[in-house]
Amino acid sequence: MGERWVVVAATLPVEASLMKGLLESAGIPVRLRGEAIGRLYGLNLGPLGEVEVLVPEGKAAQAREILEEHRG
Repeated sequence: MGERWVVVAATLPVEASLMKGLLESAGIPVRLRGEAIGRLYGLNLGPLGEVEVLVPEGKAAQAREILEEHRG
């Protein structure tokens, strides 16, 4: 069984894509969950417009640290 994936952020689709690129450039695998819901229903605000950024559980602390360092 593979490693469990955990949510490290939930945000707007554009910001989630930027976070994905940032984390992947640090060698952390990333999955985005919820992108299709916003596109399907044309939502980009509120909980249904959010995209969750997931990383393997063993990389979560490192991912959160990287995201915190780059939060402006």
